[in-house]
Amino acid sequence: MEHNPLPTSSADQFKTGRYCRGPSTECGFYHDFFLGKERCGMLVDLCRGPHLRHTGQIGGLKLLTAEYTRRGFLEVKTPTLFSTKLWELSGHWEHYREDMFALQPSGTDGPASSQSDHSTSHPTDTLALKPMNCPAHCLMFAHRPRSWRELPLRLADFGALHRAEASGSLGGLTRLRCFQQDDAHIFCAPDQLEAEIRGCLDFLRSVYTVLGFSFRLALSTRPSGFLGEPCLWDQAEQVLQQALEEFGEPWDLNPGDGAFYGPKIDVHVRDALGRPHQCGTIQLDFQLPLRFDLQYKGQAEALERPVLIHRAVLGSVERMLGVLAESCGGKWPLWLSPFQVVVIPVGSEQEEYAREAQQSLRAAGLVGDLDADSGLTLSRRVRRAQLAHYNFQFVVGQKEQSKRTVNIRTRDNHRLGERDLAEAVQRLLELQNTRVPNAEEIF
Repeated sequence: MEHNPLPTSSADQFKTGRYCRGPSTECGFYHDFFLGKERCGMLVDLCRGPHLRHTGQIGGLKLLTAEYTRRGFLEVKTPTLFSTKLWELSGHWEHYREDMFALQPSGTDGPASSQSDHSTSHPTDTLALKPMNCPAHCLMFAHRPRSWRELPLRLADFGALHRAEASGSLGGLTRLRCFQQDDAHIFCAPDQLEAEIRGCLDFLRSVYTVLGFSFRLALSTRPSGFLGEPCLWDQAEQVLQQALEEFGEPWDLNPGDGAFYGPKIDVHVRDALGRPHQCGTIQLDFQLPLRFDLQYKGQAEALERPVLIHRAVLGSVERMLGVLAESCGGKWPLWLSPFQVVVIPVGSEQEEYAREAQQSLRAAGLVGDLDADSGLTLSRRVRRAQLAHYNFQFVVGQKEQSKRTVNIRTRDNHRLGERDLAEAVQRLLELQNTRVPNAEEIF
């Protein structure tokens, strides 16, 4: 068999990887906050189309990517390591350093450390793994002059984040020290703020509807150790509250639970066991634009300050996949499934045709596996495919080979009968592209 059966936990299948295709217009630039100019730390500004290796994540991110394109976001990629001077400038070193991993490159004075340094001082070359993307995106905005014509500037980033979570709080895919986030930051003019918040809420609803989740919203206001002036916090909280009231979904108030740099709207979903998980978030930030002195030339040619919106739809991709895995019980919808179709030849005489069918599936962009294990009977191989939760099984015997058809069964052993191979592949593509939750029932 050319694909291992589903492991005990289907969530274990989701291992991420990344690569970047070449940048398009702005290739990149150097900054002392990266790894130093002498070390050639580069920030790629417009690196289109990052891909993830696993089918389930590809399906989920294709959904997001389509929405990003439609909603005017640019996908970018930022380094994993930054000088701690960046985190001092952003305020994270003061307010968040206990949750960060700091280290010293070999050859520098002082002992290297793989964990966060809780002192306020640090050697010149101390670096830290990024726990979030917002400071790097601020550097992107600031690296050249900006005009009001570029706003709103929407940057999306799927880079890996690292947080020094307490060992007791770690759990499966729901809380990790290294995770991926569908992170985005929107730099906009103050008069664009309300429209952008509405767009973020609409983005959330459209994606969660496809995933089949109901959600609950919560407005979290300023905590005790907040940054900035109370009047700016009041203004930000009023904007978010008004957007929630116009959105029409029920929401709760969480006083004092906001981020240190701004109030936020959190999105909570429940897993199959009824446990709540905080996934998506929309955060309003007047502080980072001040700290990074972000400016753009307004219509009157005067320099103006943008407003920053932090936004994630899924939040931690791994956490959402964990919640989905429990909700699906291993039976993933076709468009997210890592086990879409397995081709099973009745005998060795049909193996060549079975491989042709497998290649037809793969050429169409579907996951097509082959189980030609001659040591097992047909019924045993069919049963193995059901236990692995393949959405569909294509069984091919002598009759199917002569007619270039396939005999189709679902993972619940519903027999759909004989279909033309090309037509069956085309139908699967239609079901995948429309992201239906019940492809097996409506095939």
